[in-house]
Amino acid sequence: MEGTVRCTETTASPEVLFSVAADLAAYPEWASGVRTVEVLAVDSEGRPSRARFEIDGFIRKISYELEYTYDPPRRLEWKAVPGPDIKAMDGYYEFEPLEGGGTQILYALRVAPAFVVPGFLRRQAEKEIVKRAVRGLKQYAEDIESGAVSSD
Repeated sequence: MEGTVRCTETTASPEVLFSVAADLAAYPEWASGVRTVEVLAVDSEGRPSRARFEIDGFIRKISYELEYTYDPPRRLEWKAVPGPDIKAMDGYYEFEPLEGGGTQILYALRVAPAFVVPGFLRRQAEKEIVKRAVRGLKQYAEDIESGAVSSD
């Protein structure tokens, strides 16, 4: 299964980025296309370990469940529970501090839908999802650090 990787830099700290990325219930506020997120289970630290998402797909509405693992504040990763819309999906965010301040964001995603989508359309959709997710995460984390939005 092929995947998409995107990297960018931000002024936000790894801690703020990790906090935003780990707050799954808030994704509809900043993650373009995410309609709803329902946290189904939490780990011993109170972080979501399993969640159900509903997103606006490029072709139709898509629902799926993800299981999460964490390595704070540098990495969080997920893997899909196979379902009617998603056969397989895995990905991660990595946050690497930069010399002189700021953070490098790395986002990797691989998706295999459970319905027929021509390969070139699947790859384009995957690239667009990754681009929007990185842009939204970066902007929201920078807004939190600047005080433009509350992290509560």
